[in-house]
Amino acid sequence: MLAWLSENLGTIIVSLILIAVVSTVIVKMVKDKKHRKSSCGCGCENCAMHGKCHK
Repeated sequence: MLAWLSENLGTIIVSLILIAVVSTVIVKMVKDKKHRKSSCGCGCENCAMHGKCHK
């Protein structure tokens, strides 16, 4: 078991970092959705879908 861990330590660390980053992004997106923030930074005034995606 320890041999397997030592052989794959780099892969395990990189995987944990990627999982943490993806989780952080998902949590941020859910939080923004709850606070009705747009995912685009330009605002809805100039959007072609103005009034369609947000009520």
